[in-house]
Amino acid sequence: MIDSTNTYALFFDIDGTLVSFNTHEIPPSTISALTQAKANGSRVYIATGRPPLIITNLKAIEHLIDGYVTTNGALCYVGDELICCQPIPMQDVLTCVEDSQAMGYSLIVVGRKDVAVLDPTGDVERIFHQMLAVNEFAKAVPLEEVLQQDILQLTPFFQSDYEQELMARIPQCVSGRWHPDFTDITANGADKGKGILAMARYEGFDPHRTIAFGDGGNDTSMILQAGIGIAMGNAIEELKEQADYVTTTVDDDGILNALRHFNVI
Repeated sequence: MIDSTNTYALFFDIDGTLVSFNTHEIPPSTISALTQAKANGSRVYIATGRPPLIITNLKAIEHLIDGYVTTNGALCYVGDELICCQPIPMQDVLTCVEDSQAMGYSLIVVGRKDVAVLDPTGDVERIFHQMLAVNEFAKAVPLEEVLQQDILQLTPFFQSDYEQELMARIPQCVSGRWHPDFTDITANGADKGKGILAMARYEGFDPHRTIAFGDGGNDTSMILQAGIGIAMGNAIEELKEQADYVTTTVDDDGILNALRHFNVI
């Protein structure tokens, strides 16, 4: 149980929060801060839009992590134990897939086990490989094979104005945008905030004894759900407005400074 005054369940987004967009690495100050927080009795959880296939940039802190909220809350687990899995209704999946093929935009389809990548525009290559240093999409499988699985997330590459039009046609879904060029679509009821609640039920801690860190639009639900919601200094302005506290940027010791501010370390 988490009951000490200065111990919390800590939830961290990955890109732009734990991992720098500039170096593609976790800053040494963050590694040190999480090590100290864990030693002091806090728990460490990941809360990311990434599916498990591409959570490959956390090796420096893997030994500290107690559980994972992935694909924006659609798939949560602790070790080998599945906490929750919320697939998108197949009709909405097919609507999005058919729309991407008709309109010609790129799309990542995340299944329970595999991922399919449709990249006619080259946006997936440009953003995930070149900008985010994600190479694991080379392991993508054919769309037909992925569509035989539960689909946990759809990532279409278009601007926010078209997002509204598509979302009106897939009413059983919710969108969480953390990059101007794409958004993550999950089933209604799957977001990072609900992932925190699912983890709290499983792990037995009070949701009020949580601190969440994020920088993008898909972090809004957990920033609002957590006992303390912290926006990184490099976060979008909308998230900063929702947060309880704004720390410095990921490259300027943001996590270290916030954990010190709240006496977690």
